[in-house]
Parts: sequence; structure tokens; C-alpha cells
Amino acid sequence: MKEPIDAAETTRRHTYGTWRKQKGWAPLDIVDAEGCFFTDSTGKRYFDLSSQLICSNLGHKNKAVMDAIAAQAVKLPYVHPAFTCEARAQATRSLLEVLPRGLEKFFFSTSGTEANEAALKIARVFTGKRKVVSRHLSYHGSTAGSLAVTGDFRRWYVEGQGGTGSTVFAPDAYCYRCPMRLRYPECGVACADYVEHMIKREGDVAAVIVEPIVGTNGVIVPPDEYLPMLREITERNGVLLIADEVMTGWGRTGSWLAVDHWKVKPDIVTIAKGVTAAYIPLGVTATNGKIADYFEEHYFPHGHTYEAHPLSLSAVPAVISEYRRLNLMSKVKKDGEYLGRKLRDMASGHPSVGDVRGLGLFWGVELVRDKAKKTPFNTMQDKFDGKDLDIDKVTRYLMEHGVYVMGSVSHLIIAPPLIVTRPEIDSALGVLNSALEITDKMVDTADGPARMR
Repeated sequence: MKEPIDAAETTRRHTYGTWRKQKGWAPLDIVDAEGCFFTDSTGKRYFDLSSQLICSNLGHKNKAVMDAIAAQAVKLPYVHPAFTCEARAQATRSLLEVLPRGLEKFFFSTSGTEANEAALKIARVFTGKRKVVSRHLSYHGSTAGSLAVTGDFRRWYVEGQGGTGSTVFAPDAYCYRCPMRLRYPECGVACADYVEHMIKREGDVAAVIVEPIVGTNGVIVPPDEYLPMLREITERNGVLLIADEVMTGWGRTGSWLAVDHWKVKPDIVTIAKGVTAAYIPLGVTATNGKIADYFEEHYFPHGHTYEAHPLSLSAVPAVISEYRRLNLMSKVKKDGEYLGRKLRDMASGHPSVGDVRGLGLFWGVELVRDKAKKTPFNTMQDKFDGKDLDIDKVTRYLMEHGVYVMGSVSHLIIAPPLIVTRPEIDSALGVLNSALEITDKMVDTADGPARMR
């Protein structure tokens, strides 16, 4: 009989915790998960208000998806990517049914990071150009190429150590904190116009890469004109538009892709996370017909051992079928309006809530020390320097009271599984309402900065 293992201690001592100092890491041992809840080794249940890493879109233990993966494991668990199999064909057919018409050829990898790596390489080879325009408040992955086009502090650790080609960073479409100090709509969406200025002045620009709605850096929804303007600018200048839909795609905002809301058709779209409901790793790089035709006569310079992995691909048709069975697109739109209204009503009673923004079941709550000045509790520099962040006090309180919410720098990401019920939303937001009293006590007053009582 095997000796019982202390999962938390073994993990802490012998494996790396991501994006953190290792000292003090005490990972929670999760032993079960079902629906919108997960359970730790003590038996305590937590409501998953951020869908883990905004990826468990169907919730936990969806039987149809688990059965599809299990059946494939028995039938054919792996095959060389130079061969093919039914799982690859069925996944491809399912994707063609739901993605915007014109996205017709796919490269399959195992993560959003890899999907973006492929997109960048494809764009540079197809155009013969090297530079990529990204934005400062962006995250596109942790490997060399995708990290090079990431704008946030995670790039700072390895600046100049990796990546291919060059990245130039554009202003963010962040109306709450406009980097140009302008006001919408009088600004004329200058942040989009400036991208054309950059393309013309920089030269050698292969692509513009954007998250249609910024993800971990604040759930920042652009003005309605922004993405259509970017599409016009890139087309006018012979530059590809890459939409990173790793977080925003697969129903998170109430449509298969977030760009659908603005009727924009990118040249390349990257998806991951929700495409398998996060039950098994998969990344997809989808390209238009023009790009696909180019590689008929030109060498396609990319690939890896787990490309088009049968187990990963087996989940795709099952996930799409479940979305349709549950009518999730319509549900997300309705429940998203409900969630947004509840969050805004709640925010009005908290002096530490500066902004609430989102779409579908994807919302950000930005916390500020001074509402008039929009002073954040912490900055990316604080995170980079390893300082204790005030947002962590809020997320710790939530966990203590059975609600998991992802926090980053000075904002919370509210993104429950798409199967969430309204009573579950109400219950979780009740705990969040209490948690925000922590930062309410820390706001600046007329007498100066407040202190925790």
C-alpha cells in the first residue's frame, strides 16, 4: 500500500509556482470540482468566480466533454502530426461551423502562448516584414515571441533576452485612464488613429496584435469604433490584424469571438482556454484564405511534437455541441447584462471602486485609493518589485469566505463559468460586497491617506 502523499508540501518544495516568488507559496490542494465549485483537501468548497484562469467556461466535470476525451484515449491517444485521424478532421469541421467565414485553415498547438507564437511567425513569413505593433496593457504569452509582444510587467524580467523581430507598443484603448489624456467621444478614438501613424513611421510592420478586450490587465473594453478603425488602418497599409481571443473567445462575451460584436474579421485569430473548456490543453491559430494560399507554394516553418494532438482535438466537437445544447450564447448575453448591472449597483456603495467594465460574463472591477484622482492602490512596478499588493487582501478575504476571484495589481476579474446561475451570482457578489469594505477603509480622505483599521 502506497504511503499517503502531502500534495501541497511536495508541490511547494519540488515544483515552481508561476509568476511569483517561491518563498511563502502555499498551494491549495484541490481534490474535486463540479459545476461552478471546487473543493480542497479539507472538504471546503469554493465558488469559482473567475473560471480558474478564465478558462473553465463549461464549469467543471461536464460529462459530454470528459466522455469524448476518454473515448479518444482508448481509440488513439497519439499520432505523429504528419499523419491525420478522425479527431483532427472532426475538430476542424466543427471550428469551420462556428468561426467567422474566411478563417479557413488552422494550426493546432497546446496553449494560447503557442497559438500566438505561430501567429507571429506566420505573419512575419507571409509579409516578409519583422515588426509587430502591440499595446502596453497586453498579455500574449510567456514564451519568447509571445512575451516579446506582451506589454505588461511580465516582459520586463527578460527584456532583450528572447523573441524574434521587433515590437513597438501603441497606446491602449483605455478610456478610464486615457494615455493621451483625452475624453471619449471627443477624442475621435485617437488611440486607433495613432496606430496608423506608428505603422507609417516605423516601417517594416508585419502585423498589429490585440486582445479585442484586454484580459488580465483589466478587462478593458474598447470604444465601439476602435476595432473597426484598426481593421481599416491595417488593410489600408498592408498590415495583418491578429486578434488574440485566447481569453475573450469561446462564448466568454456572448459570441463565439469577441470581434463578432464589432463585425471585424481579423486575418489571424488565436484561441485556447475555452475551446476545450480547459479540460485538456489546446491552442488554435486560425488564418484566412489568402494566408493559407500563400503556404501552398511556400514553406510553412513551424511545428512541434504535440501539434494536432488527438486527445486535445477530441474535446472540440463535444464542447461546441454543449454550447449549443445549453444555448450559452444567448444565456451569456442575458446573464452578462445582469452581472454588469449588479456590479455597477454594488460599486456605487464603495468609495474604493473606481470603474466597472465588461461584456458578457467578463468583467473587471478596478479599485482606487482616490476616486477623483483615480489613484490605484498598486502599480505594475509594485508587482515587479515584489511588494505586497492591497488587492491580495481582498482576494484572501474572498477565499476565506468560499469565493475564488482572480486579482491583478489593482483590479478584480469577475468571469464565472458560462453555466452559472443567477442565484450563484447573487451569492458570490454578496461576499464580494463585504470584501470591498477592506479597500473602502484604505481610501484617501481629506485628512490624508487612510490606514487599515
